Amino acid sequence: MRHTISVLVENKFGVLSRISGLFSGRGYNIESLSVNETIDPKVSVMTIVTSGDDWIIEQINKQLNKLVDVIKVIDMTELDHVEREMVMIKVSPRAEDKAEVLRLAEIFRGRVVDSSPKTYTIEITGDEKKIAALVELLRPMGIKEFVRTGKIAISRESGKKV
Repeated sequence: MRHTISVLVENKFGVLSRISGLFSGRGYNIESLSVNETIDPKVSVMTIVTSGDDWIIEQINKQLNKLVDVIKVIDMTELDHVEREMVMIKVSPRAEDKAEVLRLAEIFRGRVVDSSPKTYTIEITGDEKKIAALVELLRPMGIKEFVRTGKIAISRESGKKV
């Protein structure tokens, strides 16, 4: 089962390396990783998506909590939370498909962040399924390139377990 784990860490040199080393050293895969500082520039939050059964996830949580620079580990999968990804897709449509590309961007609540005579770059945020659906619809119209962030997640105010 996939788990989204939020790790609050001290914003110090080498923390990312130690955490990724923990995963690789034990043969665990990081499917997605997003890191940035919080409101406090001395603290960063890492959102890690990984897979495993309950025992593996428990081991990951225990090992993460042992690291000196780790402040808090939360398995967001257990909480009521919101998660999103962002993707930017550069499309090079034929002239007859340009209007359709813009229509799809609007339907998916995306926005054109760059355009040229030959391409549109569309930004979209949402869950994995929404992003995958748009990519599949745009693929026949000439996706030239796309980049995708890792997943980010935040608990809902209630903080109740699901």
